Amino acid sequence: MRALVVYESMFGNTQRVAETIATGLRDEAYIVDCVEVSRAPNDLPSDIALLVVGGPTHAFSMTSASTRDSAVKQSRGESLVSTGIGIREWIGSLHSVNRPPVAAFDTRIRKAMLPGSAAKAAAKRLRKLGFTVTVPPESFWVTGTTGPLTAGEDEHARRWGRDLADVAVHPARH
Repeated sequence: MRALVVYESMFGNTQRVAETIATGLRDEAYIVDCVEVSRAPNDLPSDIALLVVGGPTHAFSMTSASTRDSAVKQSRGESLVSTGIGIREWIGSLHSVNRPPVAAFDTRIRKAMLPGSAAKAAAKRLRKLGFTVTVPPESFWVTGTTGPLTAGEDEHARRWGRDLADVAVHPARH
């Protein structure tokens, strides 16, 4: 089976999570393409059996042009991973006939009473386009705006990737 993992990442944390999720899917014999959002297809190949979409949470949701501009300022001259469109724009441009099962994830800061999730917003938009969201949106935690990931998040991402493989093959179990 083939999966496509599409990610947006400012400081590299979401990219790392996406690549680790892809590794978990590969552990379960998936062929996986893991691509930065600006290189993701707007028409999904017919052999994609699972779509995974992830991005950082900015201002309580998916990034926007203004929050990406803010990330540029926070980068202090270091290059960012995603410098073009974000997952918000990519989802809006999807015109795919193939609508495989989908899962959404995000990276965000763990703070008490801090609402919002890019993954929940992405899942909602994908559902409106006719995609079936197979599992609840998943969050991976960073220690601050620029990261790094908190301890244990690499294993969390790999385990989630392995679990996604099972959900896609056996959706009735979940």
